[in-house]
Amino acid sequence: MRKADLRAFVLSGETTKVWASGLTRFSRNPDSFVVNSSQGGGFKDTWILK
Repeated sequence: MRKADLRAFVLSGETTKVWASGLTRFSRNPDSFVVNSSQGGGFKDTWILK
């Protein structure tokens, strides 16, 4: 199993809206906790199905 994190897309102004999507970042190496792309991690678009 790989380490991953989810970044939500949030619009903030007079009202705040959380989109039903985000960005999942993951480690390339299953033993690594590094999920950022500059150090070998990858990323994928993520859609939330209701």
